[in-house]
Amino acid sequence: MFMEEPGRDLAIVERLRAGDEAAFEELVRRHHRAMVHFAESFVPSRAIAEEVAQDAWLGVIKGIDRFEGRSSLGTWIFRIVANIARTRGERERRTVPSMTLADELAAGSPAVPASRFTGHPGRGVWSEPPAPWSELPDERLLSQATFDRVADIAAGLSENQRRVFVLRDIEGMTSAEVCSLLELSEVNQRVLLHRARSRVRAGLEDDLRSVAP
Repeated sequence: MFMEEPGRDLAIVERLRAGDEAAFEELVRRHHRAMVHFAESFVPSRAIAEEVAQDAWLGVIKGIDRFEGRSSLGTWIFRIVANIARTRGERERRTVPSMTLADELAAGSPAVPASRFTGHPGRGVWSEPPAPWSELPDERLLSQATFDRVADIAAGLSENQRRVFVLRDIEGMTSAEVCSLLELSEVNQRVLLHRARSRVRAGLEDDLRSVAP
């Protein structure tokens, strides 16, 4: 997860404007994988998402002189990704229409299956509690394998959930930044993030439980 710092933003922007290749490489290391995952929620394949990310980097290089600092540098970069990905996604439109945001929110499927509880729905207790992540070794939670597994699970989220999850929990953006970038209400953003986090956690439980002390 990456958190933007205003001072760090300004320093790297100045380096980019001065043609510092190391600054650009640092930015690519910081954001590229998340940019691809984010783009995948708009386009039909990983290969196209990679092309979108490459086009976005060109946009960053060409447009860095116009960056005014009204948002974080990361938010500005992901806005470029979103604009390119939306255009490319419309061009490569899927034959099977995806669920709209309104449909997804209206569906109201529980973030955690009812089978995980005992008793009356909504008032029961855990029949199988979540794996105790807080008791796991830090090196296991922070391992590359775990991050890769999270990316795999996120790839199976709905398009709307994946966009919010990548921006909030991988890029570390604030809810206000995500709402602005994706044109979501705070309530919708919160619902999508909750459902995404619940599904990612459920997907990780078996892996993490196997190494719990």
